[in-house]
Amino acid sequence: MITGRVLLLNFSYEPLGTVGVARAVCMWFRGKVSVEEHDGENFLRSPSTEIRVPSVIRLRTYVNIRRQRRETTMKRARIYIRDKYRCQYCSDHKHAKDLTLDHILPRAQGGESTPQNLVTACVPCNQRKGNRTPEQARMPLLTPQKNFNIGLDRVLLCHYAESRPEWKKYLFMDEFESDELIAA
Repeated sequence: MITGRVLLLNFSYEPLGTVGVARAVCMWFRGKVSVEEHDGENFLRSPSTEIRVPSVIRLRTYVNIRRQRRETTMKRARIYIRDKYRCQYCSDHKHAKDLTLDHILPRAQGGESTPQNLVTACVPCNQRKGNRTPEQARMPLLTPQKNFNIGLDRVLLCHYAESRPEWKKYLFMDEFESDELIAA
């Protein structure tokens, strides 16, 4: 239980990300958040007390967060999740240690290291593609490039929401949208 994730909402119910259960409980004890949803009937127990495990918490004050800062951390892991740990050229599912990030438009041709220009690729496909675009290498992408424009934070939250249905109403997603984001 203590290693689980808790959805953190801004005062305006805007999803900010996730925090660990321990941090969520500490924030609740300090009066920084209110608990919106609990994690079923799960409890944290000590010899003298028991606390229901939170699933969704909301800040008691509004925090103005710039969207540019949000996607800077864990970019590699979020791209792996977005691409479902699958090479975007040969469709092989691999472990993270067997995948690389490939620039769709190579850096040598002016490509940037942005999530929209990065895809997961297995080492053989990445080496075969080299410093060429997928068209130049005759290696089409499995996923259309337009689907890579979805924010990585949103992809990560939808990934977590697959096993946490109580989060969906706070992420403003219905079944179709969730499947579409995860499939991207």
